[in-house]
Amino acid sequence: MPGSSTNQVPPRVGVDEFSANAALVDGVRRYGAGWASGALAAVGRLVGSAEFHEQARLANLHPPTLHALDRYGERRDEVEYHPSYHRVLGDAVAHGAHTSSWADPRLGAHVARAAAFMLFAQVEPGHACPVSMTHAAVPALARESAVGRSWLPLLYGTGYDPRLVRPAEKSGVLVGMAMTERQGGSDLRANTTRAVDTGDGTARITGQKWFCSAPMSDAFLVLAQEPPGLSCFLVPRVLDDGTRNPFRLVRLKSKLGNRSNASAEVEFEDTLGWRIDEPGRGVRAILEMVHETRIDCVLGSAAGMRQAVTEAVWHARHRRAFGQLLIDQPAMAAVLADLAIEAEAATALGLRLAATDDGGTHQGRDVASRERSFARLATAVGKFWVCKRGPGHAAEALECLGGNGYTEDFPLAMRYREQPVMAIWEGSGNVVALDVLRTLAREPASAEALADELESQRGVDPALDRQLGRALSLLSDAVHEPEEAQPWARRLAEELALALQAVLLVGHAPSSVAEAFVAARLGDQRALGYGCLPDKAAVKGVLERV
Repeated sequence: MPGSSTNQVPPRVGVDEFSANAALVDGVRRYGAGWASGALAAVGRLVGSAEFHEQARLANLHPPTLHALDRYGERRDEVEYHPSYHRVLGDAVAHGAHTSSWADPRLGAHVARAAAFMLFAQVEPGHACPVSMTHAAVPALARESAVGRSWLPLLYGTGYDPRLVRPAEKSGVLVGMAMTERQGGSDLRANTTRAVDTGDGTARITGQKWFCSAPMSDAFLVLAQEPPGLSCFLVPRVLDDGTRNPFRLVRLKSKLGNRSNASAEVEFEDTLGWRIDEPGRGVRAILEMVHETRIDCVLGSAAGMRQAVTEAVWHARHRRAFGQLLIDQPAMAAVLADLAIEAEAATALGLRLAATDDGGTHQGRDVASRERSFARLATAVGKFWVCKRGPGHAAEALECLGGNGYTEDFPLAMRYREQPVMAIWEGSGNVVALDVLRTLAREPASAEALADELESQRGVDPALDRQLGRALSLLSDAVHEPEEAQPWARRLAEELALALQAVLLVGHAPSSVAEAFVAARLGDQRALGYGCLPDKAAVKGVLERV
């Protein structure tokens, strides 16, 4: 057996990543998606196989290549990916990790889809970008009935075809987006790309975009200025007659991580786009997409934490040092348990957010309304905190592997490079923290909904009660004085996120996990670093759950 005589750790493959993830299994059942357990176990075995791990490795080892021109100097504007990337992306689409929740809406559908998305992103995160954006494009496209009737059935398809051909020739399509420009970034209203109305629901778009995600997608949601203001358009790569829409790829971004996936600078020149929603209401349309992709950022961060902690624990269960297995050494066990409770808290929050997309529609109108209000605030809170915790978590897990962890031969080097993107895309820290304040100002019901959820575990633990007091006091102050709250918007988001994670774990996780989280994150003995667990933490119970 590899590693048996050299004290090297065997590869962690041949694992059912769904069934082995107790937090994910429990969450799927909790939110009414137990009917998907069999299919998710099949996904778990797929992504846990040695073959899938090899495809993920190759997809990241061979990044995409831009072919702006062909051999004759004519515009080609294509990105070439390694075949392994297409294999991974095709598997994710085939298993509905993109739009299954919209295609087959029922109780727990969004949680089931979130679980599938997490399983694929746990092993190969780059492909999750077009998968997530395609999922998130559905609510925006549904706003425009004509466009929706034409495109939504294609988005619901489970076939993947990387060719640039007419959408009608495909059994499924992917949607990317091109929103930000170099002079504005997150300030979308500073965009200068222009659209000229053609009078038939379309416009001709001219301008540049600083970031276009997944540039080989079949269509893109694009913001462009019209006289009434910013409008949103669906811009296909290939038109119905088979000709290519003008879509110039200037260069690919050389990114810290997310290497298997391409991001590009693009130029439009008289490019055809179908208007989504009313002229000048583009930001409203795109905010629905942003909401969904922010949830996926939380899910993606949680998936990364899951990969990090399982690789670290696996290493510690097989590696011996100073006469015993690492897992049996108290200092290492404390670090691993701390990483595990962080990952479970992230998973619990991510699945709770995914459940809001099911909307409580099976429980009546009042519950559905409350879920929508809760989601608007809790998604921003979760995006800020969980994604912010990802990079440090990956660094600590990598350290558990020692020198091996720092090499590209092991997956945690990739994960360390990957996690920061979740905190940047769809709004970096300040943007999201200020969105918390904007949500409170625009929709006071969101504060009430979040407060109701937090109060559900009042009286269970004194440390949790103190946290609830801090969080709800800040929440009240922010509701009454939103402008004055800007300097401490990050503190508000952090306190609310910790309170919400604790409430979810206390309400649903085993006592070993919930009590360790409350003591380590909220109690008097809380510390800044991983592995500084209070003495009463049930380390063995936490690690058994991993």
